[in-house]
Amino acid sequence: MILVTGANGFLGSNLIHELSSRKYRIRAFVGPGNSENPLQGKVSEICHGNILDKDSLHEAAKGCDAIIHAAAVTSIWPPRNKLQRRINIDGTANIMEAARQAGVKRVVYIGSATSFGYGTKELPGDETREYRGGSYKMDYFDSKYEAQSLVLHAVQRGDVPAVVVNPAYMFGPYDAKPGSGTLILGTYHQKIPGGGTGGRNYVSVKDVAVGIANTLEMGTIGECYILGNENLSYSELFEKISGVIGKPASKVTYPMWLAKTAGLAGSIYGRVFKVMPALTLVLVKMAISEHYYTARKAVQALQLPQTPVEVAIDEAFKWFKDNGYLDIKVLRDKVQRKRSS
Repeated sequence: MILVTGANGFLGSNLIHELSSRKYRIRAFVGPGNSENPLQGKVSEICHGNILDKDSLHEAAKGCDAIIHAAAVTSIWPPRNKLQRRINIDGTANIMEAARQAGVKRVVYIGSATSFGYGTKELPGDETREYRGGSYKMDYFDSKYEAQSLVLHAVQRGDVPAVVVNPAYMFGPYDAKPGSGTLILGTYHQKIPGGGTGGRNYVSVKDVAVGIANTLEMGTIGECYILGNENLSYSELFEKISGVIGKPASKVTYPMWLAKTAGLAGSIYGRVFKVMPALTLVLVKMAISEHYYTARKAVQALQLPQTPVEVAIDEAFKWFKDNGYLDIKVLRDKVQRKRSS
């Protein structure tokens, strides 16, 4: 039996499909009131609980051979978020304790590529680079890095046999909130006026799911593996999105001073009116930086697939189309309901 936390999220839903295709028995751990639709017919059991409730985690971990810990709060607004830190750090500590008590054979912790120093296309970041995300002063980056450190320290103490995987920016189906898919939907609805001068590493969420599933039997205890694929500037990414969905993408690149001014204005607006702004200073800082990585280690050790990003974009776009996200009124309603859940 494999316990999967965050089983009904974007990555979790794709992971459940991959594990189910391999005939694993799966116990899905989801928060109270969260939708179970992506899980129906794919898992052996569904248990509701709170990642901060140790008793519910200990009960869920009983009889499990492995735990895949994917549950996390990934929001980047507001940049400082006490609940996010509790869930991402304390929740991970609770998982590790539950794993220790249950005597599981392996824990796979889903971290973030941002927990390692990024680089250029010529010299991309890898698992040896020291964390640089602290400069953004954002609890998402910081909490994922601190949770990863907690997991690795537990391995060093001999408490839990754990492996860390670190996905880059993912595209694909089941992006219900949506997250990365906002770039696709924004291009489709012509709501993205321009891009930044930086770039990121992008990967198919289905490839990430394969890499995680492989980690149950591959990889070395105590090691980290970046799960990524293509390093693309924002202009290159939007060109790919435009080519897939058949909508023109803006080719405008705004001056750094103008972008930062707009980001600062958005952050102030969000704090004053207590809403999530479309643009923030942190988003601008990320957009003008090069967050490039190599997944060479995971390709070799975990047999991580390298599906072209265009395929992942197309799969995401088709899922949005099939689920009504191309109607902007429906999209707004879905996003509002997901964010309030």
